[in-house]
Amino acid sequence: MTTAVATRSDEEIQQDVMAEIRWDARLQTNEIGVAAQGGIVTLTGWADTFINKWAAERDAQRVSGVRAVANDVEVRLPSSAERSDIDIAAAATRAMEWDALVPTERIEVTLSNGWITLRGDLGWEYQRRAAERAVRGLSGVRGVTNLIAVRPGIQVTIAP
Repeated sequence: MTTAVATRSDEEIQQDVMAEIRWDARLQTNEIGVAAQGGIVTLTGWADTFINKWAAERDAQRVSGVRAVANDVEVRLPSSAERSDIDIAAAATRAMEWDALVPTERIEVTLSNGWITLRGDLGWEYQRRAAERAVRGLSGVRGVTNLIAVRPGIQVTIAP
């Protein structure tokens, strides 16, 4: 028995990604361009917050037939959202402290021009994701690089 696999054309994928973006109230459709080639979607243009850039990527990933997303959307903060790296670092630290899932004592936060880099070693993937989620939507953030390593502390041994 053979199973037929329906392949979608790049044009169909592009149209569906554009439709997903149109339905996302956070995004301005005239500011984000979509191209598709071989199931790989490239997003271009600009967004006014990092969370909106991230939302566009998530929208594209939801579309059937998308194999990968190259997110080249630039974050252009309005002047009212501009913050110094010191202010963003303080806000990031507070945001993670307020999240019960994030062991802040094991995470290092660095900033450069509004781009947050998270480093450290944690025991669980959910902690790594919670740390990123806590800082992703902060005002003034242009991007987040999550370099937190997950190193489970539980050793599993199988008895002979």
